[in-house]
Amino acid sequence: MKIPSIKFATLNLSIERTLQTLGLMLILMIQVVGFFIVPIASYYILVFTKLRWICLLYFAWYLTIDKGTPERGGRRSEWFRSLICWYYAKNYFPIKMIKLSSCYLDAKRNYIFSYFPHGLLATGSFITLATDATDFNKLFPHHTPYAHTISLFFKMPFLREVVLWLGGVPVTEKSISYIQSRPEGGNVSGITVGGAVEAYFCKPGLNKLVLRKRKGFVRIALKTGSPLVPVYCFGETDLYSQWEIEENSLLDRFRNGVKKVTGFTIVLVRGRGLFQCSFGILPQRKPVTVVVGEPIDVEKTENPTQEQIDNLHQLFEKKLVELFESQKKHYLKEYENAHLEII
Repeated sequence: MKIPSIKFATLNLSIERTLQTLGLMLILMIQVVGFFIVPIASYYILVFTKLRWICLLYFAWYLTIDKGTPERGGRRSEWFRSLICWYYAKNYFPIKMIKLSSCYLDAKRNYIFSYFPHGLLATGSFITLATDATDFNKLFPHHTPYAHTISLFFKMPFLREVVLWLGGVPVTEKSISYIQSRPEGGNVSGITVGGAVEAYFCKPGLNKLVLRKRKGFVRIALKTGSPLVPVYCFGETDLYSQWEIEENSLLDRFRNGVKKVTGFTIVLVRGRGLFQCSFGILPQRKPVTVVVGEPIDVEKTENPTQEQIDNLHQLFEKKLVELFESQKKHYLKEYENAHLEII
């Protein structure tokens, strides 16, 4: 493993940049650190404090009465989604959301936003779908976004409440179908289709997506009659690079095992630190643009055949490639040589 030379960042101790970093670190706490802190904190409370009975009552409540809430639309908090910390986190990069002129959403229908790429921490999808920082409510005033994420979040005490407040719900068929089957319309299910596997391909300049065998979202779209909307996040893979792990090595087999059990991907992150840009857990300060394309109309089919699923999947892939090719010149520096690699 080659140790990189250290590139120091321009020293800027302004209050604005400090608040941006703190807002971004809060997101990292939710997405990564919380998985380690929550179990330790819960154990400490149960064993060493007088709050154990309150903690036990909470566990009993969420494991019984509240267990099904995540798959029934969750428990979002518009106040929490609009906290100023998310706006500072957005400006750290900055991140913006663009709606193409051809993107029209009918207020009486539900939609599935099929989001690519996942990136290392799905930073773009978190900011645009789980918060109001990029003005989703102004771009799509008649629709409520739901950020579908791995089910492990909803098994973690206390952390699950934060994710639910953000509009997070599980990325399961039951959860997606519940939202997409609401007869009044006006709902958006945001799904990072490539999932955690795409984190392996989070490298600057690499546009590699996991899609060919991901057809569950297409089947749900057909069963619920929900239009599919291709969404591409330019700049997501430029936020981090990673240390290479030799294929089939002990570490590679270990991380594959962890992903199989938890759905969580382990990578050796190479980001930046507070005062240098060569390594660390913070993402690089680079612009990120989430582009929402034209919806693909879907006719409701309660029992879709494999042929219907395959045909719609092929159409979606074609539209996603067209979206990337038509927009890359606006957001990529060396766009002439940039093309999607879909596996």
